[in-house]
Amino acid sequence: MKKLLLISSISFGAVAFAQEAKTEAPASDTIKAWSIQGQNTLMLNQAAFSNWVGGGANNVGWLAGVNYNLTYEKGKDLWENIIILGYGQNNTQGTGVRKTQDVINLSTNYGREFAKHWYLSAGAGLQTQFAPGYEDGNNPDAKKISNFMAPGYLSVGAGVTYRPNDNLTVTLRPANARWTFVLDDDLQKAGTYGLKNDGDSSLFQFGFLGTAMYKLKIMENITLLNTASVFSNYLDHPERLVLGYSGVLSMKINKYISTNVTLDLLYDHNQIWKTQLKQTLGVGLAYNFDNGKKRSENKDNQSWLKK
Repeated sequence: MKKLLLISSISFGAVAFAQEAKTEAPASDTIKAWSIQGQNTLMLNQAAFSNWVGGGANNVGWLAGVNYNLTYEKGKDLWENIIILGYGQNNTQGTGVRKTQDVINLSTNYGREFAKHWYLSAGAGLQTQFAPGYEDGNNPDAKKISNFMAPGYLSVGAGVTYRPNDNLTVTLRPANARWTFVLDDDLQKAGTYGLKNDGDSSLFQFGFLGTAMYKLKIMENITLLNTASVFSNYLDHPERLVLGYSGVLSMKINKYISTNVTLDLLYDHNQIWKTQLKQTLGVGLAYNFDNGKKRSENKDNQSWLKK
């Protein structure tokens, strides 16, 4: 009987200890430090005419692109990387192949939090295109006006970043170096993209750069992504601002089909003393992916934010 009581006591104690240990075990943080969001798109368009009195030319076109946002958030560290690539063509009967989209936009920004939502930050960005561009609607028989890394813009700077949530990011860099590269020999002429002399391949500027990104959810499956930038060159005519805006309206039909409308505005006196505008509309295949909730979306699991 005594042995039975002893065995029962030991068993009960072991179960109680296991339950207590299980209760006191800290909850695991399932939120990932890395968050990867992206969109891959392929837009197609086509038109055919036969004895159509209203007129028209047979044409077929395509546009492909990727838009990735890779964010690392851990402790007080924030590292955001953006990759935007896009290229498209249209083949019209009687006219030939013309480029309709051409963009390379890469950026990275690292920040260390010093106050709630505020980060001391430093980063870099590169903007250029894949293929040559021509006057007269990218007609290859016309005068060439641009090419890969002609121009190409490289920016490196430091400042502060304000990021209260994943939908708004504002970066201010009072110290920002900006290089304009013109690596095509045919375009290395004085005045082209701000070059000072014939044969120059680059132009150096130093000034203030401000960028902002705001994502607005208009309704279910309809979002508007706004990005804007302003640059002022301290070294030469700081009042001549370089202004840029990009808007992307995404309307998701289902997991694989969506409609995108884009609007790009640019004013850069080194390119042309006029406001540049580009607008595109496409319906086609789009695959979006998200590897899980960002750490910033679950503040309860961030002990570093608790005072």
